[in-house]
Amino acid sequence: MEINENISEYYEELFPVTSEQKRFYEKYASAFKMPVKYLRIGCGTGFFEHSLAKNGADVTALETCPELLESANRRRRTQLMAIRFFQMSSLEMSRFLGKGFYNIISILDSRIIFTHDDTLIAKLFFDCKSLLSDNGKFIIGIDNFEKFGMNKIINLGVRESVRAKLYTQIKRETQEKSVLNQNLETGNGRILSVMSNVPVCPLTSEQIITYAKKAGFKHFDCFSGFDFAPATEKSDALVMVLS
Repeated sequence: MEINENISEYYEELFPVTSEQKRFYEKYASAFKMPVKYLRIGCGTGFFEHSLAKNGADVTALETCPELLESANRRRRTQLMAIRFFQMSSLEMSRFLGKGFYNIISILDSRIIFTHDDTLIAKLFFDCKSLLSDNGKFIIGIDNFEKFGMNKIINLGVRESVRAKLYTQIKRETQEKSVLNQNLETGNGRILSVMSNVPVCPLTSEQIITYAKKAGFKHFDCFSGFDFAPATEKSDALVMVLS
């Protein structure tokens, strides 16, 4: 997945870390001994990961976009924090990261849909399962694509801050192929391309559970957000916890 550097300045505004998200992770982290070991796939600018590390967690974070990764590393104030960032995709992680090491693995903000090949999606779930510790959790944050049915055009909710708006559209070109286009509108009305015709797979919760079962996951919780409210057909987003 290629993310244009145009978004890096606005990333944290458009993908904010809420107090609900922090409390959500605190609940699941309480089941493990300190330091809780986290792995984040697609960490963006690493704001949430720095928050976890400041609270004593051991954090590993992966990002494919050099500009976002540079921002994440710039935020690091001290070498004493147990946090490390790698320019790496999920396809590579099983070669370099420790099996059975991580208590909580996350892929949020619908980043999972950019793994768009059936074989590679299956590999992602198997790899996450192998990297998790006993009783570890795999947390997936994704838009609720089920509510769009088989619409050929999917316009996701606009993400916006004081300075920018992010527009995301998915086109289903065939039953097997979908592409994503994403544009950023700055405060002065300038339109910048972030992603253009990037292949994606808009997974549903049912598909996620199918992949997860094949990889050996046995328990599945599905929420409409980080407030633990149960997901419904009309939910805008899903937060799924696999174990």
